[in-house]
Amino acid sequence: MTAGLDVRFGASPGFPLPFQAGALCLVLAGLALGNWAMLANAFFSGVVRIQSERGHRVVSTGPYRWLRHPGYAATLLAFAALPIFLDSTWAVSPAACLVAVGIARTALEDRFLHDELDGYREYATLVHYRLVPGIW
Repeated sequence: MTAGLDVRFGASPGFPLPFQAGALCLVLAGLALGNWAMLANAFFSGVVRIQSERGHRVVSTGPYRWLRHPGYAATLLAFAALPIFLDSTWAVSPAACLVAVGIARTALEDRFLHDELDGYREYATLVHYRLVPGIW
């Protein structure tokens, strides 16, 4: 909504076209990573819970070989790039808030999985990074 109002009222100077093209590539990369995570993980869900009725287990294939939360990584990548692609400097603040909330949710979910999902502690010792390989 912020980006639409920004464009409508011409409130921000915008971003150069090469930046917008790069941001589009990041948004598309986020979509691709998110879809890959969903395909690799039959237990992928928007709700944090152990799906014991379905035999919930740790998934370590696909992007889960490198990241413990590739779905969140994909979403946060797209959230961060979207204001630039939409050519709205005013949309950067709401996007930054969404990224911060996503990082907090990832930390909470990781703690939950450590406590509740059998085998997750061992998996976390093998796959060190939650969102960004080599960083965090």
